[in-house]
Amino acid sequence: PGVVVLLAGEPGVGKSTLLLEVAKQWTADGKGRALVVSGEESVGQIRLRAERIGARHDQLFLAAENDLSAALGQVEAVAPTLLIIDSVQTIRCGATEGTDGGVSQVRTVAAALSAVAKRRNLPTILVGHVTKDGSVAGPRTLEHLVDVVLSFEGERHSALRLLRATKNRFGNAEEVGCFALEETGIVGVPDPSALFVSSQRAPVPGTCLTVAMEGTRPLVAEVQALVNETSGGPARRAVSGLDSSRVALVQAVVERHAGLRLSDRDLFAATVGGVRITEPAADLAIALAIASARLDKALPGRVIAIGEVGLSGELRRVRGLSRRIAEATRLGYHTIIVPPDGTTPPNGPAGTNSSGSAGSGSNSADVREVPTLTAALGSLLR
Repeated sequence: PGVVVLLAGEPGVGKSTLLLEVAKQWTADGKGRALVVSGEESVGQIRLRAERIGARHDQLFLAAENDLSAALGQVEAVAPTLLIIDSVQTIRCGATEGTDGGVSQVRTVAAALSAVAKRRNLPTILVGHVTKDGSVAGPRTLEHLVDVVLSFEGERHSALRLLRATKNRFGNAEEVGCFALEETGIVGVPDPSALFVSSQRAPVPGTCLTVAMEGTRPLVAEVQALVNETSGGPARRAVSGLDSSRVALVQAVVERHAGLRLSDRDLFAATVGGVRITEPAADLAIALAIASARLDKALPGRVIAIGEVGLSGELRRVRGLSRRIAEATRLGYHTIIVPPDGTTPPNGPAGTNSSGSAGSGSNSADVREVPTLTAALGSLLR
């Protein structure tokens, strides 16, 4: 009771829809009244969205207010057990100078709403805008005033939405929730790995699977690469869903240590399903996908590659490796390529098995420790 949550996200990502779903579930569970105060939309507009996603409920109250005093008056009149303010940047305090959404206004409004939440033991969710670089708009004190800061993320061309906690006074700040934005609202995705892997059953050149970590949640994702001869002019490079600087680094390592000429060819790299992977754990999968595309030779089916690639071609372990291996095993992947644990000699044989297998029975997986990129390529693409 009395917790104050700040939910931030880009315009159009689905923050208002998500919170209507939350309010609907709150009232449907018999937890009391929910009040949604919007400074951006009229009551009629909010009601239309609620009808579209099936969020109408006799204990769900809607209000359109831009004035802080009026919004607090709605709280007094309705006496909700859940308060949603959409958004904190559109509510103005008449006693405070400054433009709407300015630093002084946002600070005053957030402090007043937080004080009301604590005094009434009223769970409160504040919607916040974000800047171009993805940080929460407004004064830094806004994040200090609240108990929890959540970020709602998603690409416009993808239905996938990720809810991340960047601050949580009451729990783990690394938890991530996965959702899908549909015409009828936002639905939870309990097993999102299927969204990030193509439906192509037969192995094809230029693809490799890896396991990415979204907070503490492992997700199997597919990396794809395409290598073409240039049609004249400088070679082109295009990257989607990956860190372009890491792709360039991995490309250089592949060219140097695998002996595959890439500087005179166009290179395109992407992820499947709109997921964004920026961690080094995907380096090995990127390298294998590039080499596979360059050689026009598919990797064996049901292979997962996890590991960071160093400039000298060595493979390095990454955080959460055991959890990544467990997720790949759970989903039935047969072969998992990982860096050595430090006890395997750097120039040891490729394919050293770290623990025999992971799992048991039909779900067992062959976990192979491979010390270098050259060894991995030789093992899978020879």
